[in-house]
Amino acid sequence: MTKQIVVSGIRPTGNLHLGNYFGAVRSFLKMQEDYNCYFFIADIHSLTTHPTPVNLQSGVKQVLAEYLACGIDPEKSIIFIQSDVPEVSELYAFLNMNAYLGELERTTSFKEKARKNPENVNAGLLTYPVLMAADIIIHKAQFVPVGKDQEQNLEMARKFAGRFNRMYNCELFPLPQPFTFDGGDMIKVPGLDGSGKMGKSEGNGIFLVEDPKDIRKKVMRAVTDAGPLEPNSKKAEAVENLFTLLKIVSTPEVVSHFDAAYNDCSIRYGDLKKQLAEDIIAFTSPIRESILEILKDEAYLGKVARMGAERARESAQKTLNEVKDVIGFRRLF
Repeated sequence: MTKQIVVSGIRPTGNLHLGNYFGAVRSFLKMQEDYNCYFFIADIHSLTTHPTPVNLQSGVKQVLAEYLACGIDPEKSIIFIQSDVPEVSELYAFLNMNAYLGELERTTSFKEKARKNPENVNAGLLTYPVLMAADIIIHKAQFVPVGKDQEQNLEMARKFAGRFNRMYNCELFPLPQPFTFDGGDMIKVPGLDGSGKMGKSEGNGIFLVEDPKDIRKKVMRAVTDAGPLEPNSKKAEAVENLFTLLKIVSTPEVVSHFDAAYNDCSIRYGDLKKQLAEDIIAFTSPIRESILEILKDEAYLGKVARMGAERARESAQKTLNEVKDVIGFRRLF
């Protein structure tokens, strides 16, 4: 039986954190057993923020090492760097011809980024959903794991794929669906700043490669409140966030202990934070050690990147040839 295709990408704009791991990477480890998975490092997407060449290259290398250290297997999954597959950029150009200014300007991600960085409203930001669509449909993906912030962009990818099929009276592209695991394995991991989810740029995350002493400092600075004033009080969002992190990395017994202490008003947040920090360190340390070892082995990283590019290009070239035939670029003379 032919395995269904899953595509997912991540921008090389910072280290992976606990939110990336529990929100996506842990699920990828299960996906690679049952699906044909394409996991790519979206270095072209990152150009919208104008990284220096040094930062771009180090970011790509870091994410590749972190993916491998987390257990993504290059023998089971196709792990590649976006810019190593030029067919994606060519399909992006074709799709742009059928993407309209009004619909691109209305996307939530574009409006939000334009609001935050009004001095950098570049065409790449505007057509981000088109490039994302090219990333996905060039491999004829049936599924894409996405968080809430990317749902609209996936819907745009479905729109562009369907529009192409209708325009050229073909069924070349399947309409990709959002991927969700039964049981809700993709967890929203909160940040340490009291609200919102853990993010690369928000300064509220714990990175997989982070040094233990830095983890302790970050966790001890995490936002809390003055403590419960009466038994069985509802937890404030910041406190609930710490308990969510505790549930992710600690044993059920530890969670029960601090939950009971909160409910009877005897909790000491300092004790909770110390326990949480040590449990995070226990979880991340093996991954951190593996990341540092892999980063030293540039020959291995290069081998993985080349192998992934070769396999990804094989898929992409096949689709692009079909696209060119449908559009009318195949020469008859």
